[in-house]
Amino acid sequence: MAARKGPTAAYTDFPANSALSSGHGLLEGWRYRPLRLGPFRLPWYASPESQLILVSFVCFLCPGMFNALNGLGGSGQRDKDIYASTAANSALYATFSVVGFFAGTVTNTLGIRFALSFGGLGYCIYISSFLCYNHTHNLGYTVFSGFLLGCCAGILWCAQGAIMMSYPPENLKGRYISWFWMIFNLGAVIGSLVGLGLNIHERGGEAVKDSTYVGFLILTFLGACLAWTLVDAKDVVRRDGSRIILMKHPTWKTEILGLWETLRTDPYVILLFPMFFASNWFYTYQYNDVNAAQFNTRTGALNNTLYWLAQMFGALIFGFALDYPNVRRTTRAKAAWASLCALTFIIWGGGYAFQRKYTRADVALEGHQLYDWTSSGYIGPMFLYISYGFYDAVWQTCVYWFMGAITNNSRKLANFAGFYKGIQSAGAAIIWRLDGLQNSPPPYMNLFASCWALLAGSLVIALPVMILKIKDTVPIEEDLKFTDETIEDVIGDRVTYDSPEQKMA
Repeated sequence: MAARKGPTAAYTDFPANSALSSGHGLLEGWRYRPLRLGPFRLPWYASPESQLILVSFVCFLCPGMFNALNGLGGSGQRDKDIYASTAANSALYATFSVVGFFAGTVTNTLGIRFALSFGGLGYCIYISSFLCYNHTHNLGYTVFSGFLLGCCAGILWCAQGAIMMSYPPENLKGRYISWFWMIFNLGAVIGSLVGLGLNIHERGGEAVKDSTYVGFLILTFLGACLAWTLVDAKDVVRRDGSRIILMKHPTWKTEILGLWETLRTDPYVILLFPMFFASNWFYTYQYNDVNAAQFNTRTGALNNTLYWLAQMFGALIFGFALDYPNVRRTTRAKAAWASLCALTFIIWGGGYAFQRKYTRADVALEGHQLYDWTSSGYIGPMFLYISYGFYDAVWQTCVYWFMGAITNNSRKLANFAGFYKGIQSAGAAIIWRLDGLQNSPPPYMNLFASCWALLAGSLVIALPVMILKIKDTVPIEEDLKFTDETIEDVIGDRVTYDSPEQKMA
């Protein structure tokens, strides 16, 4: 990390049977032994890379399956039963918006593993409620599952955000974000493929089969269990021997006060709040008012698969572009902002042309024709939906990178992630509720216009952060102001690997 007074990281190949040492002394145990898989040398278990992959698979199995299910439209329900999904998701995001805002306190106090595992269990219960609903139409259980998931997901996403933004060195944050986003969305792709395979012959508007829910339920439970395989943040060591910046002795009091300190010392983050708010607003429109409203069950499942696949490519392209070493980070931040502006008007301009072709009244008509993948006019709407997925990944990747470029402090980034997910969920709660109004839901065009306006307006408000706050590097002294650690606690010497040949020499 360029800002630190210690040696910079060296990314070279090392013998697989070597020992790791740093300024903190010899690090012993299997967690610090580099791994070898055939010709490939892998990082040690307690490295940022390994921990990122593990948390990515937790999200692959938990939020990934949630996204796959919701991406089908109505959480797999159809017609008059879609309101069960809207009610559950309204409760989910309303709760999430409150819990998420304070989730940094919970994560910093109780630790990463508890936060991720507790969060994963909420996804299991959420999916089980729709399996139950297929047979009992128990709306109360469905709404309760949304409320519980709001509590659980707020904490899970806060922990995930802290890992993704604070574990990597400054020059690799974009790549870490893209790796996470690709693995996470691979879960949604696979879940969508499962849904497509199970419903491939459903040309009408029927609810998905029980087997779809059972498959998702098993996978989310495995994700909750996988969370316990992570190591604590204090045990993670980077390749340059440095450690994660955090509180050595967190308490409920210090972390509750930490929320206020974050806003007091970093008030500029408020300029990013509109981007946070807009970042999930468009999901409801895309899932329910495009995919569920205009496509039959099997084609909606195909769209869902393509949507999440496009997210993987969006994260890959922008994640690596944001780390491009030959351009200053300040320039990359401005370029990312300009790219978001261009994509906002190009992709949502295409969405406007499509939305003009139908209204809520058209969809409610008896015998309304839904697109099938064999329909002659399907290709254009398909590419629009793919573009929506690509855009979502670009937006989320850039927002996380903007936050990660402001600080390297894990404690502060956990609070940033909590603010992000809490405010994001407040927007989602409002739009899910608006779309779920049974007597007088807003016209589709109104919801579309709200998405476009929020995205464009939030970019304008966030511009001062790109111009004034994001620097080429953050000094270690500035990062340490928000913790009880010293430079000696976090700066390590360049790691050394002593192979048997070196020892004999």
